[in-house]
Amino acid sequence: MQLYIGNKNYSSWSMRPWVMLTHANIAFDEVLLRFDSMEPGSAFKTAINKINPVGKVPCLVDDGLVVWDTLAIAEYAAEKFPDKKLWPQDTRQRARARSVCAEMHSGFTALRSACMMNIEASLPDIGALVLRDQAGVRADVARIETIFSELLSQHGGPFLFGSQFSIPDAYFAPVCMRFKTYGLSQRADINAYIERVRAAKGVAQWIAAALVEDDFRDFEEPYRLKR
Repeated sequence: MQLYIGNKNYSSWSMRPWVMLTHANIAFDEVLLRFDSMEPGSAFKTAINKINPVGKVPCLVDDGLVVWDTLAIAEYAAEKFPDKKLWPQDTRQRARARSVCAEMHSGFTALRSACMMNIEASLPDIGALVLRDQAGVRADVARIETIFSELLSQHGGPFLFGSQFSIPDAYFAPVCMRFKTYGLSQRADINAYIERVRAAKGVAQWIAAALVEDDFRDFEEPYRLKR
């Protein structure tokens, strides 16, 4: 399989399947298409348009099959590698896991717009201003804290559905990166979970690679002029 991704420092959607596959020891070839611009005709768009009909990363290619949505990639991997137990095994827990992943997939637009993923940066002062001024972000943060605390309490941690890192943890990993970069939570239980996610094998490898990237993309950097 080949997984097409964008810059690890910025590409939150790319992070999800890469972390999931890496943590589960599922072999794949990474194809990194570095961001240069999101405009039609850019090198990035030209390259990804040859692979993915919607022109976005991530995109999984397996023996000619192209899968280009993160939830579709997660479901495909879970069916192809059932021994990896990527979803919780209990039917009710699996339904809940799919629900929170779908909520992440379609929601939290205020947080995603105001606090773009930027792993290398440390912007707690920006986070404080965003939380002060944007009610939508405050609501998104509160909802995410509720999801985390309820699941951790119900399943005993250390991850959202118990002892095993699963698709929901991979799916919320970019949110954990945002919370860390912008200092969005003051809750000890939430920050402890975030640190456990950051230390998980797939996530730690992604972070390490993000930190050594040299690219500075101004369209991904609303709050800085340089690294």
